[in-house]
Amino acid sequence: MDTICGIHAVREALESARQSIEYVAIQRGLSNPRLQQLIDLCRQRSVSVRFEPQAALERLAKGAHHQGVVAVVGGHAYAALEDILEAVGDSALLVVLDGVQDTHNLGALIRTACAAGAHAVIVPERRAAGLTPAAVQAAAGAVAHIPIVRVTNLANTLERLKESNFWIVGLDERGEKLYFDADYRGRCVVVAGGEEKGLHELIKKKCDFLVRIPAPGKITTLNVSVATGIVLFEAARQRRLAS
Repeated sequence: MDTICGIHAVREALESARQSIEYVAIQRGLSNPRLQQLIDLCRQRSVSVRFEPQAALERLAKGAHHQGVVAVVGGHAYAALEDILEAVGDSALLVVLDGVQDTHNLGALIRTACAAGAHAVIVPERRAAGLTPAAVQAAAGAVAHIPIVRVTNLANTLERLKESNFWIVGLDERGEKLYFDADYRGRCVVVAGGEEKGLHELIKKKCDFLVRIPAPGKITTLNVSVATGIVLFEAARQRRLAS
């Protein structure tokens, strides 16, 4: 059973058609305008509302911060790569994650990709975080607005994207280009590596070029979600100027 916790995340799920919601549990005794708006939205969407004691919501949330609201959903559907390629245009921006294992990082990356205007996030099936309830909550509603694709072979996927005229840009602390010197216009894929080892060597070889973020301070590496956000918003800036 998958759940979504928190007022904002549940509202985003209700407003989106990307997943089915079985029912929304509201903590009994709580009353505030945001909760009432959520209850009204459930009624508009014909979604059942159950008023439950706090202990019941704690069990559903499994330790996640729920703000008195938990939605029980029918699972988060992954999108198909070919459907994405058919739907996007000549200026598509995709994000590929090579082995991000922390669910909170995954959620933050999905939210950042959505905010930067990316068209999809691609993750591998093995040795990587998936759309768990914790990841969905960390994304704070973004999974309702951006497709998530899960693939069996990341290297082959990058080759498939090249065949579809995408440039592949990898994030690496030893990259040959500074991130702001790269061109992210047109069809572009930004590839970010996992928390410990970054990009795998095979994935590096599949990239057209690697970019690095200069860090003049005593700490020279950044969290993957922060680093990816910096590059994605540079891509968004370039695209805005080009339009």
